[in-house]
Amino acid sequence: NLGSGVIVSEDGYILTSNHIIEGADEVKIVMNSGRQLSAEIVGTDPPTDTAVLKVEASDLPAITLANSDKIEVGDVVLAIGNPFGIGQTVTMGIVSATRRSTLGIVDYEDFIQTDASINPGNSGGALVDAEGRLVGINTAILSRTGGNMGVGFAIPINIGRYVMEQMVSDGKVSRGFLGVGLQPLTPELADRFEIEDLPGALVTQVEESTPAGETG
Repeated sequence: NLGSGVIVSEDGYILTSNHIIEGADEVKIVMNSGRQLSAEIVGTDPPTDTAVLKVEASDLPAITLANSDKIEVGDVVLAIGNPFGIGQTVTMGIVSATRRSTLGIVDYEDFIQTDASINPGNSGGALVDAEGRLVGINTAILSRTGGNMGVGFAIPINIGRYVMEQMVSDGKVSRGFLGVGLQPLTPELADRFEIEDLPGALVTQVEESTPAGETG
């Protein structure tokens, strides 16, 4: 499999997409200079499609991390990656939307949407702002052809940072949870249940042996 990644620390930590390295027996990093390094999988988090790798190196060119909560629709962004294996490529676009969810891509969805060209091979690559700071990890596209159609999604770097810090310190990601299934409370459902206040959420399922199930 072939994809992209982002060096986030000088001592060799790399963020990428889980679906790139899932099931891999061996992972190799090829830098833009041609330098090759073997990577260890520190941990994976399929619910966010995030993976953390580590290479034995020092003084690597690490990217600066931004605060992805502060990006706004219309901000200029650039997607960096290795589309179709042709080599490092940079494309430009804007932030089309933030907090995109209910797409059915991963369990925890809070995507940055962009029209910067993202193609197969770009997954795991950097989405940076106009100052070159990392705001997201490119992870998916919506397409009827398999190629770019201007609707791409990136994991906000605040989520990536959270996953990486827990992986490095604890070897896993721990999250609080309720144990319920939810869906948006649409105007039609609100009318059916005679609820006047919108927006909201409808509990569709309560799983057994979870906090919600045990408390009724």
